[in-house]
Amino acid sequence: MVESLYEGFLIGLFTSAPVGPIALLCIQRTLQKGRWHGFYSGLGAATSDFIYALIAMLGLSFVMNFVQQNEFLIQVIGSTVVMLFGVYIFFQNPASGLKKSEECKTSYSQEYVTSFLLTLSNPLMIFLFLGLFARFSFLTNADSLSEDIFGMIAVFVGSSSWWFTLTLIASIFHKKFNIRGLWFLNKITGSLIFIIALGGLILTLTGASIATL
Repeated sequence: MVESLYEGFLIGLFTSAPVGPIALLCIQRTLQKGRWHGFYSGLGAATSDFIYALIAMLGLSFVMNFVQQNEFLIQVIGSTVVMLFGVYIFFQNPASGLKKSEECKTSYSQEYVTSFLLTLSNPLMIFLFLGLFARFSFLTNADSLSEDIFGMIAVFVGSSSWWFTLTLIASIFHKKFNIRGLWFLNKITGSLIFIIALGGLILTLTGASIATL
């Protein structure tokens, strides 16, 4: 049981730690609106990752077959959605964003949902989890259903712990940003998200991979 919890925690941590569009989004929201806005964004991503981890563990072949058969289309759509979101952040006015965050009392749920949907747009995460499950032999020797359940919960906890730590670090700099600093932050964050997604789209369209570059 302890080994399954440890491995699940590491898997959740490893899948969340790479700095990509969602991490940049969490940092941007933390610096612009406060730590909990960023953390709820991270929880949305962690929930989406948990769903894909569950699919990988259960071996839902019809889902994985669909993803494999439509991999090109899924990557194109996913990259396009993230690119558009990067453009949205680039042109976002931080002054109006701060005003809205002060007026809106239910914005945490909005941060959660948008981040959840963005992460959900990349079902290829299933295969990352399959690779990590194989690497750690995760739950292959589980003695009971409860061990399976707690092992999967550990994946979610590991992912959430990363977002908790990331937003904690980012929040240290929260009050040091003025409106002009936030304006530049939006430009940088939006540009980086767009570039990362564009890179993924180009790799998809050309049939290349990072390893071949």
